[in-house]
Formats: sequence, C-alpha cells, structure tokens
Amino acid sequence: MDFAKIVGRIKAILGSPRTEWPVIAAEPATIGGLFRNYICIVAALPVVTQFIRGTLIGHGGFGVHVHTPLGMGLLGMILHYALTLVVTYVAALIVDALAPTFGGTKDPVQALKTVAYGWTAGWVAGIAMIIPWLGWLVAIAGLIYGIYLLYLGLPHTMRCPTDKAAGYTAVTVIAGIVLSWIVALVVGGIFGTAALTGASTTGMHVTRSDGTTVTVDPDSALGKFSAIGANTARAAKDLDNAQKTGDVAAQQTAMGKLMSGDGKTAATSLSPQTLQGFLPDELDGMKRSDFNAQRSGAMGMQISTARATYSDGRVRTLQMEVADAGNVRDMAAVASPATPTTEDQTDRSYDKTYTDHDRLVHESWDVQTKSGEFSVVVADRFTVKASGNAEDIDELKQAVNDLDLGRLALLKNAGIGDH
Repeated sequence: MDFAKIVGRIKAILGSPRTEWPVIAAEPATIGGLFRNYICIVAALPVVTQFIRGTLIGHGGFGVHVHTPLGMGLLGMILHYALTLVVTYVAALIVDALAPTFGGTKDPVQALKTVAYGWTAGWVAGIAMIIPWLGWLVAIAGLIYGIYLLYLGLPHTMRCPTDKAAGYTAVTVIAGIVLSWIVALVVGGIFGTAALTGASTTGMHVTRSDGTTVTVDPDSALGKFSAIGANTARAAKDLDNAQKTGDVAAQQTAMGKLMSGDGKTAATSLSPQTLQGFLPDELDGMKRSDFNAQRSGAMGMQISTARATYSDGRVRTLQMEVADAGNVRDMAAVASPATPTTEDQTDRSYDKTYTDHDRLVHESWDVQTKSGEFSVVVADRFTVKASGNAEDIDELKQAVNDLDLGRLALLKNAGIGDH
C-alpha cells in the first residue's frame, strides 16, 4: 500500500479535478484493488475522527469531558466503518445501473472509481468534525464539493454526454443521501446514542413510481437535501465553465454559488466589524478584553468570527463568540432539523444537542469545575456561543440571550447575491 500515492491522488482530485478525472478513467483497476489501495484508507478518515472525538477526546470544553465508553465506541466505529464500505459499493452499483439512462456505458469498475474519488472530498472534510461545533460546516462544504467532483467525473468514467451529467449527478446524490440516512439509522438505533428528531422524519416518503424513478416528499428533510443536490449539480456547470476560461473572479463567484445550496446566489459573510457590534463592552458586570474578529474563506465558503473574553477580575471568566457562514445557509437550514438529538450524561457532567424553537442548540456542563458552554444557531446562519466558568449553565444561556439575537436574525439575508 503506497500512502504517498494515496495522498497524491487526494491532492490531485481535490485541487485539479478537471485534469485528474481523465487520468483516473484511463487507469487500469479492479474492484478489489480500489478498495485495498484507496477506499479502505480514505473512507476510514471520518470514522476514526468520530471515534477519537467521541471516545478519546470527548465532547465539551473548559473542564467538560463527556466520553463514549471505549468498548461501545470501538464497536460503533467498526460497525460504522463496515457500513461505509458496503454503502460505497452499493452506491457504485447504482451509478453503474443508471449509466444507460443518462447515455453512459455500464462498467462496474469505473462506477466504483466514480464513487470512491467523488466522495473523497466528503471523507477528507469529515476530519473537521473533530473541531467542536463549527466542524460540521467544513464537513458540509466537503460534501457539496463532492457533488462538483461527481459532475466532472461522470462524463469520463461512465462516458455519459456532458449535457446529461447534471441530471446523472443529481440522481446519484439522492441515492447517496438515502444510503447515508440508512447508515445513520442503523448505527444510532443499535447503540442508542442518537435519535432523529421528528422534524427530520415526519413527512419523508421515498416511493418508486416505476422501475427507475424515486419520488421524495419535497417538504421533508430528505426532499430538501435532494433539491440541494440537484441545484448544486446545475451550479457545477457554471464553475466548470469558469475554470475553462481561467477567470479567477468568475471561479470565485461560481464556487460561492456552488456552496450556497440553491445553486443560484452566492453570499458574503458579515464583515468582522459588523459582528464586533454584537459583543458589547460590558456583559453582566464583566469587562470585555482580548477581542478579535476576522473573515476567512476557502473552497467558496466564507466564515466570519468575532470573539471576546469577559471577566470580573476575580472568578468569573466567559468567552463569547459570534460566527457567520452565510453562503452555506441553505444547507444549514436543512441540517438543523435533521441533526440527531443526542445526550451524554455522567455523574459529574453532561453534553447534549437538540432543537429548541427551530434553533439548533448545544450545551455541556461540568458540575465539579462549574464550567461548560452553550451555543445556539440563529436564523440557520449564525452561531453564538458562551463558554467558561459560571455558577450554572443558566448563566451561560443568559449570556447568549443578553446579546441582541433578534437584530442578528434580521441580517440572515445580508450579503446574498453580493458576488
């Protein structure tokens, strides 16, 4: 097994996919060889990351450490890994079966190449889940970029006409979503660590209207994910055209549209100065210090953050953060109700994620150290977090609620279409 070759392929498919796909399509390969020499390694990255995060590192911060028991964590990792490999192979079978429908040529090896290298972005971005709270945004960006990779790859591997690649991609994405959903249900159901919220399953219908077509309730979370997949596939055309012209500005605009979820409008995250305005000079009798704000971006995803430390000069110290990832708002809007409700509790601490009045909430607390964090997603776009020492979790909740969340929510459409 050549790890240097694996790393080189990852860099090439993520960095220059238009030139790498023809190379991939022409390479001699076997199904077993693809699994041994690539899939089994790269697909393990997000699975191992989740194990490290949940079992070895634990959730929370500032003294809060909630861990999944080692034995259960290992079993969960093994099951998740095994199901990931199975799903990869099943997805390849679906890609192969659909080829004639979209003017392509059936070839099981090429179909497996399509899935393996198209899903690389999602697998690699899954490593970001080790980052507390905001890591899921990076993971979503990777999944969206993976749709673009599929769009570019299908004409080479499955030899479908370019004008049919968008439709082929959209159907492939829907199939991948359904399969991933099944994995989540199986792993969560067996280990009892997560349960899909009512919002994520109510109204979801997947029915077969004939031998090939899958109909999805558009109002369900699955239906919304499917729509995003179709929109993203169409936006991939703009990015492909922009890359052909070599226009850097056009490429940035197209990538912003790709990441938006609706495939039409790019967005600029709020300026650091705007976010700074939501962190007052004084909060509950504590003075602000160590303030910083910044905006950064990569792969079409912009994130702006503003952070500040508040202290009474004696015991109480809080860290406040306001973050904006404006151009993944549509994905966040779907992901919030579909996020599993989880709760881990020990005799000294707890960590839980849930939805409250359409807002995704995360809280963790350590009774012995009297420290923890409380985070809330506002308007499916902004993350507001308080962490540090306090008398109880209610003080952290109050610190978040003392910020002008209503005014922040009014900015949910700010910057849309600015590219």
